[in-house]
Amino acid sequence: MDAIKNFLLRNRYKIAIFSLMAAASAICILLVAARIAYSDTIRYTNLVWNLFLAWIPFVLAYLAYTLSWKKRLLYLVIPITAFLWLIFFPNAPYILTDLQHLAKESTSAPLWYDVIVMVWFSWTGLLLGLVSLYLMHDIIQRTFGRMAGWAFVFIVSGLSSFGVYLGRFVRFNSWDLLNDPKEIVVTILGLAIDPSMRLIAFTILFAVFYLFVYLTLYSFAHLVREHPLPNPASD
Repeated sequence: MDAIKNFLLRNRYKIAIFSLMAAASAICILLVAARIAYSDTIRYTNLVWNLFLAWIPFVLAYLAYTLSWKKRLLYLVIPITAFLWLIFFPNAPYILTDLQHLAKESTSAPLWYDVIVMVWFSWTGLLLGLVSLYLMHDIIQRTFGRMAGWAFVFIVSGLSSFGVYLGRFVRFNSWDLLNDPKEIVVTILGLAIDPSMRLIAFTILFAVFYLFVYLTLYSFAHLVREHPLPNPASD
């Protein structure tokens, strides 16, 4: 019993984050279910699938983070896990682009309800991505140093923004890279050789936005760690 209590105490913040993400995801699903019951339409059910995909990088990052403390696994398992994480990572911020569906008029449910649904899904997907990036950032920083850690964050932000573009406008998904990598490579080379203004603008703006949000989260987390709030019970 004491062992379980100590385990829960040591990992209380990790458990809290996982529980909050699970609760947020459950609320998202319930909101869509309520909309289906009210409107008798299946609009926005695709958001549930997108949310499931956003969970994959979160789970992979947590697995990599757990294994990274075991030195014998660090250079064996982590590269594979990190590669899979990078493939699926764009699925988390991708949900933010689903907000554009609000521009399509719908009489099957009130607009305010659809806004709430989209905000819940976007917020949950955004947080799943940010937490997974934070965990991977910590792994790289502990292993290769501070500069490498931040270089990793900036590179991933750019690559993931490009990945979101491929998903939203080219209609590729993460599975395509595993099923038909040749087509993905040919398409990427074509876009790199002759990039459109939309590609350049979207990738830069989305990357800057994601970096801004991540830096805010990172700064807040370290602010709390360095300057914890006083405990009234200790006075």
